Amino acid sequence: MLRKICIVTGSRSEYGLLRILMSKVKQSRNLQLQVIVTGMHLSPEFGLTYREIEKDGFTIDARVEMQLSSDTASGITKSTGLGMIGFADALERLSPDILVVLGDRYESFAAAISALFFKIPVAHLHGGETTEGAFDEAIRHSISKISMLHFTATEAYRKRVIQMGEDPKRVFNVGAIGIEAINSQKLLTRSELEKNIGYVFRSRNLLVTYHPETLSKISPAIQFGEMLAALSKFPEIGIIFTYPNSDVAGRVIIDMINEFCTTRPNAVAFKSLGSVRYLSCLKYVDGLLGNSSSAIIELPSFKRGAINIGGRQKGRLAAANIINCAAKRKSIISAIDQLYSSSFRRTLKSVVNPYYRKNTSSTIVKVLSSYPLDKSISKPFHDIDG
Repeated sequence: MLRKICIVTGSRSEYGLLRILMSKVKQSRNLQLQVIVTGMHLSPEFGLTYREIEKDGFTIDARVEMQLSSDTASGITKSTGLGMIGFADALERLSPDILVVLGDRYESFAAAISALFFKIPVAHLHGGETTEGAFDEAIRHSISKISMLHFTATEAYRKRVIQMGEDPKRVFNVGAIGIEAINSQKLLTRSELEKNIGYVFRSRNLLVTYHPETLSKISPAIQFGEMLAALSKFPEIGIIFTYPNSDVAGRVIIDMINEFCTTRPNAVAFKSLGSVRYLSCLKYVDGLLGNSSSAIIELPSFKRGAINIGGRQKGRLAAANIINCAAKRKSIISAIDQLYSSSFRRTLKSVVNPYYRKNTSSTIVKVLSSYPLDKSISKPFHDIDG
């Protein structure tokens, strides 16, 4: 009897990472793939990106509508509650053997805690990481405590999950699955990308991916305004914006992006680039500006620099391609100048990605296929000696 592996995805960026794993599960002779789509995938505001999943040949087994047209704390809380209601119906109907979630978003949290009540083992990707500037930090660690199996991106993160009381036999350092996605996909040529997105690259170009710093005392609008003020000092640089996730104050940032682009011919914005176009952009731009985890995890593989603004990603292991700066225009301007300096650009040639390991998805599939599952999901707390 095939083991049913249910993979949950709630955002475009998350699907870009999970796609290769979904393909491997689908191809496995021992596993049956189930797909639950939720969150931003089902929202017209964020591009109805569930269509990309269907276009890639996957069957969507359940759709959990949970996205409210509100980015307030109340709206996000209610969306999480709606998600649990929807996951209750989906999990009862699909009855998976293992539920797979990635990362730290509230959609994943709603799925994981619902699976806990159904006594369905949870497999968690990218646990053990720290992002001190966002409440994703607490969500990520909460999912780890709910989960039975753990697939971390580095050995340091593996040790941290074990430090949280998880049995080392259930914690696997497999590397970051997003890097495998880079190596397995055929990216667009520069001319193909330009034609596809309707944008002609300039001599200098930056990709901007910025999400609200949800635990900061300073409002995301003020922080993002500082970044836009800094970018205004570089009219010669082409700027490609991608929309933020549906976090608290995310829609305010979207409005600011659109207003910025209407008055500046060097700037364009996209609700969603999709995996291939986004990775292709990383290949051809000079660097990434913002506070996205992709700058830290995937970008080093392209030997490109990144300006990490503020504290959202504080605590994450980073390669030498990262320039950290405060969410202040002078600091950001200085960081942009450093990004384009010849001395910094020379260092990028020797950048090593600490998140890379071979056969990431194949290792995950092997564990999902073979790990013994019993009827109980109870687990003892693993104390660290000494």
